[in-house]
Amino acid sequence: MADRVSPSLIVHGGAWDIPADVHDDHLRGVRAALDAGSRVLARGGTALDAVETAVTVMEDDLTFDAGRGSFLNTDGSVEMDAAIMDGRDLAAGAVAALRNFLHPVQVARRVMEETEHILLAGEGAAVFAARMGFEPVATEALLTEREKVRLRALMADPDFRTPHAFSRWGRDPGRRPSSTDDGKRGTVGAAARDRNGDIAAATSTGGTPRKVPGRVGDAALIGCGTFADNRAGGVSCTGWGESIIRAGMARAAIDRLRTGESAQGAAEQALADLDSYIKGLGGLIVVDRSGRLAAVYNTPYMARGWWEPGMQEPRVFI
Repeated sequence: MADRVSPSLIVHGGAWDIPADVHDDHLRGVRAALDAGSRVLARGGTALDAVETAVTVMEDDLTFDAGRGSFLNTDGSVEMDAAIMDGRDLAAGAVAALRNFLHPVQVARRVMEETEHILLAGEGAAVFAARMGFEPVATEALLTEREKVRLRALMADPDFRTPHAFSRWGRDPGRRPSSTDDGKRGTVGAAARDRNGDIAAATSTGGTPRKVPGRVGDAALIGCGTFADNRAGGVSCTGWGESIIRAGMARAAIDRLRTGESAQGAAEQALADLDSYIKGLGGLIVVDRSGRLAAVYNTPYMARGWWEPGMQEPRVFI
């Protein structure tokens, strides 16, 4: 039997310019995810179960841009992306542009375990989810009046660009704040190592504000928003998805871990490449194969937290 190791869990609730009046909501939501995921690990559960559990909790929370809190498309619909990856054998599953199912991360895991595929999208993903026994929900269950109001404001704002959702003025210092700058939310994700030393990562998102139907971001793309490998570590990213895709940020961090870089060093270097070369915005969380944790970001804030055995309660930060 392999020697037991100390488990660890790290989660994020998005990297962006989080308004002060919702800091407590983000801290509460991150803590709830850590509580649920850490219970899985503490009783000897797998890293895969822990990250799925943690992300599911945040998909249920209107605070975050995932599940119930997802942004609306320009046509008023809701489409969600998610991915999960098992570091034991690099198995992965993902869904993109999924409609009418509350927990995309759970559907993504079934894609990994029940099909020969990695990514299912759109109507095909929805048909698969129903076939796997997931109950569809009415679009109205994923729509809030708050998001309807915000979409109308976004559609009427000629100056809005996607990067503005992650930093108050994005890369446009001449932009002035407007009503569309407040109340934005972030993608969610988790990475964990269990008692067996196995690693997993998962990410879920409702996308970016004012996105067109069919847009797919980094969260559903293995190597961009999500990656896990027992030989290196696990990564979940958050932020401006188009820039993260171009950087292949999750895999970039993993590649650095494989060379022996620490979790902190790998995260910092992956983010530095995003920032300096692509002018991207976002952040990432990392657990390395030794269980060390890191969270870095270049936005004003990132909701994040972590748990390790012996902690009286998880540590959470904005």
